[in-house]
Amino acid sequence: MRLTSYSDFALRVLIYLKIRPDDRVTIRDIADAYRVSKPHLMKVVNELARLGYVDAARGRTGGLKLGKPPGEINLGRVIRATEPDFDIVECFGPDNRCPIVMACELRGLLAEARDAFLAVLDRHTLADLGQHPQRLLQLTVKSSG
Repeated sequence: MRLTSYSDFALRVLIYLKIRPDDRVTIRDIADAYRVSKPHLMKVVNELARLGYVDAARGRTGGLKLGKPPGEINLGRVIRATEPDFDIVECFGPDNRCPIVMACELRGLLAEARDAFLAVLDRHTLADLGQHPQRLLQLTVKSSG
């Protein structure tokens, strides 16, 4: 199973904001730190703000910070909100044309694996990530400088 870059960036944004709880940062700061596209990151941040995970303020004293305490940001919910679907194989999707779907046991196994993947994420929050904030800060400062 592979997450989209959109979900990957969403998690990275949240980690970046978590390790800087006293700062308001810009999308440019995050894009530079992770060496990713600012326009792509803007879409991610806008969605995270719409969902309440990020507080985005405009203006001279504006910027981004977490919209909720890290312990209230469930990773499973974030992934469900940022992934377009979990159609691991064709038979999960609406355009299924697999001729053996009615007799195939693979679909059930893959559904169970997907559910287990999400169950692990459901047990964790943003508070569980960034346990070494100083190291993360060093890496993101080094990346942007």
